Amino acid sequence: MKVLHVITGLGIGGAEQQLRLLLRHLPVRSSVVTLTNPGAVAAGIQADGTPVTHLGMTGNRDLGALPRLARFVRQGRYDLVHTHLYRACVYGRTAARLAGVRRVIATEHSLGETQIEGRPLSAGTRALYLASERLGTSTVAVSPSVARRLTEWGVPAERIRIVPNGIETDRFAFDAAARRRTRQALGLPEDAHVVGGVGRLTPGKRFDRLVRAVASVPDARLLLVGEGEHRTELLRVARDCGAADRVLLAGACEDPPAAASAGPSLPELLAAMDVFVSTSPDETFGLAVVEALAAGLPVLYVACPAVDDLAPEAAPGARRIGESVPELISALRGIRDARLVRLPLPAAARRYDIARSAEQLMSLYDQAVHGTPLPAK
Repeated sequence: MKVLHVITGLGIGGAEQQLRLLLRHLPVRSSVVTLTNPGAVAAGIQADGTPVTHLGMTGNRDLGALPRLARFVRQGRYDLVHTHLYRACVYGRTAARLAGVRRVIATEHSLGETQIEGRPLSAGTRALYLASERLGTSTVAVSPSVARRLTEWGVPAERIRIVPNGIETDRFAFDAAARRRTRQALGLPEDAHVVGGVGRLTPGKRFDRLVRAVASVPDARLLLVGEGEHRTELLRVARDCGAADRVLLAGACEDPPAAASAGPSLPELLAAMDVFVSTSPDETFGLAVVEALAAGLPVLYVACPAVDDLAPEAAPGARRIGESVPELISALRGIRDARLVRLPLPAAARRYDIARSAEQLMSLYDQAVHGTPLPAK
């Protein structure tokens, strides 16, 4: 089977890195087209052996990209086109239809209650999405919560399939040597209580509340992994709270790392933490939480469909909290005082293993191309 993946961009981000992980586990001949920004993840995909083509799209209204993409699809003689992220879904579905490819699957990675891919929802956004959705074969939701939102938007329920995000679970197993090595590299004392978070440094992630909370927990330090436009503001908040020397912004971290990657990997950074916190109030899955659970960390989260869609016993180390800073302070102090050791691998981490997600997606591919789904294991 020959599959073309179309994605809006390939900078470091959840959907982008999820595509790379899937490509490492899908037993098909794959190629990738990125409409914009062939960033670090594009280099990683190519290093893994999958070709990446940059379409050179200049903006949302660059209609000249449509015939270029349609020509690429036609020349590649693909059996199926798989689109990822809003702009790629709109252009990719249309281009596939123009190229004569009628088997088109789209994954909805980031549809929240009030935003899509971090941008406010609008009537125009929804109308364009629904118009292009009809050109595809089916739409993949990364969680039951996203499936519900798609249905509320007007996507027919019979066209929606749930294939959850996934991680390479075994890579995140706790390593005491990696913990010592990473703390030394980052200048973190071995006996420090380190609160961690992972994600883009944007206002929507509410990391400013985490900074304020950590500032009120004596001897705690904050390690944030990610990059974004809110970086300067977070450093200002840390200074205003008198905690500038206890807040470390480690920058973005591609995962899996490229072959020539410098600095600690994401599993190593998680090993250096003592507790993981997700302060975002609007998540479509919560992949960072699953990674933290796989690393054996106790987790505090405001919103995480990946956990909330499961029975409580599937992730006993995860605890849902409110959005307020005082509640976060109380929870952090409780975990610090409890001096929790590393937790065993929870069922949730195995459930969301990327190999399982790839198998589910392959069944959907086979159904679309051959009409008969593969048996699920």
